[in-house]
Amino acid sequence: MSDLLSGLRIRPAGSADINAVLRFWRDAAEGTSISDDHDGVARLIARDPEALLLAERDGEPVGTVIAGFDGWRCHLYRLAVHPGHRRQGIGRALLAAAEERFAALGGRRADAMVLDRNEPAHHAWHASGYAPEPQWSRWVRHLTD
Repeated sequence: MSDLLSGLRIRPAGSADINAVLRFWRDAAEGTSISDDHDGVARLIARDPEALLLAERDGEPVGTVIAGFDGWRCHLYRLAVHPGHRRQGIGRALLAAAEERFAALGGRRADAMVLDRNEPAHHAWHASGYAPEPQWSRWVRHLTD
């Protein structure tokens, strides 16, 4: 482990972490989601207690990623690293933990939701071996207001 990653702990977030995760996303994540509320995160944790990975240093959140597996595909959401801790390998460590989870579940390919306008994120995803697939578009219908 590099010196930059020393003291880093990655673990599944639990119900007691929800408020801290929501505060962290307000500071560190780009954009917002319809599910960025206590009930949305609580449903995620209840449905799949291992999906929301939290990176901590000295007990403080420094990164997150949601590594969801529906039995068919592996989906990555909410990869976020605190601005004061970026470019230290935390994002890459979170993705490695997510990929290990997927492999253990039998996953074969991971896809990620990445905002088109978030250029710094594009570089981080490329550096971790991910690339956009231009033949696909995301089609969305909100089920709630």
